[in-house]
This record gives sequence, structure tokens and C-alpha cells, in this order.
Amino acid sequence: MKTRFNGPFVIPVRDITRHPGEMREHEIVVDLKDRWGEGLVSVEAGTEVVVDVRLESVHEGILASGTVDSTYRGECGRCLNPIEAPVEVEFQELFAYPGEEANDFEVQDDHVDLETLVRDAVVLSLPFQPVCQPDCPGLDPETGERLARSTGTEKTAPIDSRWSALQQITDQGGAADRAPENTEGK
Repeated sequence: MKTRFNGPFVIPVRDITRHPGEMREHEIVVDLKDRWGEGLVSVEAGTEVVVDVRLESVHEGILASGTVDSTYRGECGRCLNPIEAPVEVEFQELFAYPGEEANDFEVQDDHVDLETLVRDAVVLSLPFQPVCQPDCPGLDPETGERLARSTGTEKTAPIDSRWSALQQITDQGGAADRAPENTEGK
């Protein structure tokens, strides 16, 4: 009894099986049924995943090489703003013929199933601490509000009392720099 393979990531390789040097290229476009990834960002269910794969017959099995393009969504790890960014990742794996050396992936009934390989490549490429921009200032530790540099209303952190004398020197320097501007206008 042969197992029937169904699924969008399953590709028949009967025409190149055990014919070293033979090669086929495929493009697979899939709308995910399940979410890929955990944490702050993931590739959500319903997101389109495009896989360009080259399947090459070698002596040990079928070598799958390719790229995956999709989009991840989630929230910034600093300010919790929603973020969305492209995922572009390359992969390469040997699908061994049955009876060959033990391998994580195997040619089964003249088919290769790329789903686990593609999912693992995508999930491992997702950022662990995603940010909306490289210099995201995050949230104010006291108020919990977003610290946005573009608004011009930056809050300064409270000064440790041990450093207050230095703050007075800085304030005096700033006042001295501004004094000539004020006197010229009068």
C-alpha cells in the first residue's frame, strides 16, 4: 500500500529519481493554513509564501536548494508598535533515498515534502527581538508612553542625586551659550 502525499509543499520527483545530474525547478505559491513562529513576530495564517526550489538528482538522493519569500507581522520589542517586514531566506537540504544513511529528510514514494524544511528555515530567520526601526527609543519607564524622537518632546530621565552637581554645570554652560542670543535681540 502506497502512502498518498497531499499538500502544497509536496513535489513529485519520479522523473529525476536515481538519475544523477537531472534537475527540475519549481515555484510554489501557498497561502498558509497555520501560523509559523511564536513570540513577538510570526508569519500569520493566510499569508502568502513563495518558494523557488531547484531539485537536483545526486547519487545519495534529491538535493533541494532554493529561496522562500514571505512577510512577517507582529510588534516591536521596544515600543510595541505593529511591524511588518519581508522574510527572505535560502535553504538547502538533501532528501536521501530510502535505505541510504540516516537523514532527517527522505524521498518517500517518489515525492519530496518541503514543508518542514521551508517552515524551519523561515521560523529560524525571524528576529528574536524585532524593532520597528534600529534606533527605536522604546517606552517611557515611568509613564509607559512611547518615546518618539520625531515629536521633539523627549523626556529626560531623572538625574541621580549623586550626579546633580554635574547637571548644574551643564545647565550653566547651556545658559551661557544662550545669553548672547538673548542680549542681541534687545
